[in-house]
Amino acid sequence: MMHMTFYWSRQVTLLFDSWKTDTWTSYSLTLLACLLVPAFYQYLEDLRVRIKRAASSSSLKSSSDAPIRAPLLSAKLGGAGGRFSAGRLAESVLFGVNAAIGYMIMLAIMSFNGGVFVAIVLGLAIGYLAFRSGDDDVVVDNPCACA
Repeated sequence: MMHMTFYWSRQVTLLFDSWKTDTWTSYSLTLLACLLVPAFYQYLEDLRVRIKRAASSSSLKSSSDAPIRAPLLSAKLGGAGGRFSAGRLAESVLFGVNAAIGYMIMLAIMSFNGGVFVAIVLGLAIGYLAFRSGDDDVVVDNPCACA
């Protein structure tokens, strides 16, 4: 039966029917996974922001170095910082992976297990402290990517 309120138990089904915990060992390993995955999520978000920052600074640098003969065509086809450049492609892939991980984290919280909830929130906080707390000058372009 699916719980609709928070409960505290070592018996939890997380994400898949095959991921069930019955012992303290399996529950502890599940909580460890629930701590590490959100920290990894924060790391990937930091990596995506750094790639975006590097791509935007390189496009500004390269645009001032050489004149562009066809500026509209260059921007559309992937000149420095164009729509299909390697930096934008990497940023898009990281955004998709991060979105998938974020939705999996949300579904894990919807198990309504108190330990899973606490482990995920702690993982997000630890990941933010370790990887993203120095981003005071960076404006978040996606407010949903904060959690």
